[in-house]
Amino acid sequence: MLSPQQKYQQSSAQTATPIQLVLMLYDGAIRFTKQGIEGIQQQQRETANKYLCKAEAIIHELISSLNFDYAISKDLVRIYEYLLHNLIQANLKKEASYAVEVLAHLEQLRESWRQLSKTAVAVGN
Repeated sequence: MLSPQQKYQQSSAQTATPIQLVLMLYDGAIRFTKQGIEGIQQQQRETANKYLCKAEAIIHELISSLNFDYAISKDLVRIYEYLLHNLIQANLKKEASYAVEVLAHLEQLRESWRQLSKTAVAVGN
């Protein structure tokens, strides 16, 4: 049985636009990266591993959702692969600086998508 929060999240994902789904993925990756950084800083290796792996899984999902009919997808896949590399390094070395860099890139990318969603809404109206 799903909790009310899980039902809400499921409903939100099912009714979201593609751009909203991408924003949700970025939100999750950002949240998990922050939790991974916190785990590293508090020397909680298992916590750091858990959340950095969750962030990696979301980036893999972002990669799998790319449409390579658009040239920008080739650039995005390189960025995502770089982010994955840094998350793996952060996790292996338990060095937060790698994840901090990933966090900065994720926040910038999320902001770009947020701006794109505003543009899409404006064009659609």
